[in-house]
Amino acid sequence: MVHEQLNAYQRVQQANLSGRELEAMAFTRAALKLEDAKALADQPAEFAKAVRFNHLLWTIIQADIVEPQNQLPPELKANIMSLSIFVDKQTSKVLRTRDAADLDTLININRNLAAGLRTTTDSAAVG
Repeated sequence: MVHEQLNAYQRVQQANLSGRELEAMAFTRAALKLEDAKALADQPAEFAKAVRFNHLLWTIIQADIVEPQNQLPPELKANIMSLSIFVDKQTSKVLRTRDAADLDTLININRNLAAGLRTTTDSAAVG
């Protein structure tokens, strides 16, 4: 299933949006779903659905990082993988506790990554 989703992700990535723009949109969407989940802590199935969407995004990122065709520098790949491992642990904690406050860490990571991807894209367009 993840392989199919990775393929779909890569097909869309090759469409009109640049990879960075698409990734920024995906991180933003995940952050918004997690924000919505804060109000759903009393609805376990809906809460888990939002959290699992974020987990799926990070699983796709992990799969992409280990692909031999991925041309990111090794140090950046290692940093992204370390962050994704932290996200996995935080996701497990959130699913276990269903504490809406624990979502803030995941939301902030996604928003900061989206902002960084957009800044890099904007800088590349100017230069």
